[in-house]
Amino acid sequence: MISRSSLARHAQQAARRSWGAPSLQQRSFAAAASSGAFETSDISGLKVASRDAHGPTTKLAIVAKAGTRFQPLPGLTVGLEEFAFKNTERRSALRITRETELLGGQLAASHTREALVLQASFLRDDLPYFAELLAEVVSMTKYTTHEFHEDVERVLRLKQNSFYHNVPAVALDNAHSVAFHNGLGASIYPTPATPYGKYMNEEHIASFADAVYVKPNLALVADGAAPENLSKWVGQFFKDVPASSQSGQKFGSEASKYHGGEQRTSHTGGNAMVIAFPGSGYTAPKPEIAVLAALLGGQSTIKWSPGYSLLSKATADISGLSFSATNIPYSDAGLLTVQLSGAAASVRQGAEATVKALESIANGKVAKEDISKAIANAKFNALDETQLREPTLHLVGSGVVNTGKAYEPASLVQGIENVTAEKVKAAAKTVLEGKATVSSVGDLFVLPYAEQIGLRV
Repeated sequence: MISRSSLARHAQQAARRSWGAPSLQQRSFAAAASSGAFETSDISGLKVASRDAHGPTTKLAIVAKAGTRFQPLPGLTVGLEEFAFKNTERRSALRITRETELLGGQLAASHTREALVLQASFLRDDLPYFAELLAEVVSMTKYTTHEFHEDVERVLRLKQNSFYHNVPAVALDNAHSVAFHNGLGASIYPTPATPYGKYMNEEHIASFADAVYVKPNLALVADGAAPENLSKWVGQFFKDVPASSQSGQKFGSEASKYHGGEQRTSHTGGNAMVIAFPGSGYTAPKPEIAVLAALLGGQSTIKWSPGYSLLSKATADISGLSFSATNIPYSDAGLLTVQLSGAAASVRQGAEATVKALESIANGKVAKEDISKAIANAKFNALDETQLREPTLHLVGSGVVNTGKAYEPASLVQGIENVTAEKVKAAAKTVLEGKATVSSVGDLFVLPYAEQIGLRV
């Protein structure tokens, strides 16, 4: 009997010979790491962003302009995600799984409000195989009836039920709906009550794929691939990806518009509130919003210390409360959020403390030292994001596919360095004077209305 290790070794050797890939002995990882910036190019009409730190592994991702913001019917983005890496016209799902395992690779599919991400992680020499596989997924996937009912629909229902019982996630999802209505307000996962037969089936998913899996809507992002090899294999395997929809269909989204308002949802699984305001987007960044989020704060960055942030100090005596302040950026909008979860009474106290903290900033009653700390922390967060491989792939790909160039969080740093106490004060005053977005999920008898904590909706 042939051992599994022998089988894997022979499969790898045969595959690499057929691709003409260099042998392991030819690898050289002694070159210096790159600066971390991605270079963009156009290969056979496909937008490509890449950088090479000369490491032993590579991540390759297709980022499609197919997030929930762009779906014409509920659930289609999730449908595409679940059909990824199933049967194509050339390979069965079993073959894809076995070959990927033999090469030690990893495959993943995920989605955000703006993007669908198909990702492969693998050893550096296996670039040809995974480049070909990703090209097949976007151009040759079979959207079969039996897979939809046996796999996709079943998994989707499990994910929806899991999402519905994640109270903080439901609160954040509701906040987007209230803030933006359509587009960015579309649910990241449709609720379990969504009538699937009316909105989603394998034919609707296939039509959506035909419209979005075209070169203008795609970006290929590579981290850890030599430019000459990437150009060669992408040019060879992606040349047949269509430049336009075969049916002529196009799906898009209107420019985001912030509305604000309040939504309250009774839930027995826990308590959560999201207090949100217009934030900073990628195309028109507002560095003072990043500093404001850092000043409001979240978990302490120093062990055994409550932290410098205003909310850390204000909620130190509130038991059972989890909270975080962050700016969630999108291509043409952003949402500055404070997310609170825990016991209903604790969440109520945290919400009251949030408004008081914003008022103290707007009134200039914050120590200059705390603002300096917030600026330094916001700067660190922007730079640290560029060092994380997977989030960076998503970020860069979304930038390329939406604007033609990579989003570079590091570009925010100069703006953050120029933020002053007056700018932070003005930003806090602006959000308080405008319409807030408040989403409450849980025990509505205890959780406060927006007006009870001093917010306009």
